Amino acid sequence: MAETLKTTSVGSFPKPPSLVKARQRFRRQEISLQDLRVAEQEATKEVIRLQETLGIDVLVHGEMERGDMVAYFAENWQGFTESLPVRSYGNRYYHKPVVTDRVNYQGPTGLTVESWRAAQAQTKKPIKGMLTGPYTICDWSFNDFYPDRRSLIFDLAHLVHQEAMALAAAGAEYIQIDEPAISTRPQELDLAIEAMEIVTRNLPAHTISHICYGDFDAIYPALLDLPVKQLDLEAANGQFQLLEILRRVPWPKDKELAIGVVDVHSHRLESVDEVKAGILRALEIVPADHLYIDPDCGLKTRTWEEAVQKLTVIQHAVDQVRKEEGLK
Repeated sequence: MAETLKTTSVGSFPKPPSLVKARQRFRRQEISLQDLRVAEQEATKEVIRLQETLGIDVLVHGEMERGDMVAYFAENWQGFTESLPVRSYGNRYYHKPVVTDRVNYQGPTGLTVESWRAAQAQTKKPIKGMLTGPYTICDWSFNDFYPDRRSLIFDLAHLVHQEAMALAAAGAEYIQIDEPAISTRPQELDLAIEAMEIVTRNLPAHTISHICYGDFDAIYPALLDLPVKQLDLEAANGQFQLLEILRRVPWPKDKELAIGVVDVHSHRLESVDEVKAGILRALEIVPADHLYIDPDCGLKTRTWEEAVQKLTVIQHAVDQVRKEEGLK
C-alpha cells in the first residue's frame, strides 16, 4: 500500500469572536478599514495556528477577509453590482451579484495574492490559494449584460485564470477552484469543463476543484474529465453513498481525491470510529497517496468550537488509520 495519507480543509472557517466583534464595529463606523484588516490578519493567524497544532498537512487561510465566496469577487471586480439580499440556504442571506457590464479586474496584482502571501508567511506548510470558479460565479449571479451564460462563463474563466496565474507566480503550490454549482445542472457539465480548461491552462500548480451537494449520480464518471489534479467531494452528508458511485469505474491513476468525512451542516459531532470507517471505504477505491481527508465543505457554517472539534476528529481518525495500515 502507498505510504502517504494527507489531511486538509476545504476553505472557509468560522470567524472567531474577536473578528465578529470587529466587523460589527466597522459597520457602526467605530473602527477604520485598517483596524478591520488587522483583525482579519489576527484571525487568519489563529486559523493557521489551529491547523498546525492539529497536524493538518495542507492548510487553508480560512477566508477571514471574505463574506460570501461569490460576492467577494463580485465586490472587487468590475462589471458587477449587487441585488437586494436573497436566501442562500437556511436562514443565511447574501447580496446576490448582478452582472451589468463586461467583467474585468483592474488591480495591480491578483485580488487574493496579498492575503495568501500574508498567510503563507505564517507557516512552512503549504497554504492553498482559494478561488471561486467561473461556472459557480455565473450560476450564483444575475446576468443583465451578456447574451447567454456561455459568454459570461468564458469571460469569468479568463479572469479566474489571471488570478490563478498571479497566485502561482507568488508561490502558491496548491490552487483550489471551487465549483459547487457544477453538480446542479448536469446538462451543462461540458460547459463547466471547457471553462476549467481555460482556468487551469499552463497553470504551474497543484490544481483542485471542490464540488458539493448536487446530483453526482448524473455527472459521474464524466466529472473525471474536469482538468484538475484533484477532485474534492463531500461524502459524509450523504452517508458515504458517493463512494458507491465512485466504484463504477476504476479511479484514474493521474487523479487525486479529497473526500469529506464530517458533515459541516450538522451540529452533531462524528465519532472517530465512523470517520475511520469512511476513510477505510475510500481506501478501497483510491490509493492512499492519491487520497486527502477533509470536511465535506467549508467550515464557516459551524461555530469556532464545532470547527475545532470536527477537525480534531478528522486528524485523530487519520492518525489511527495511518498507524493501523502502516502509512505515514
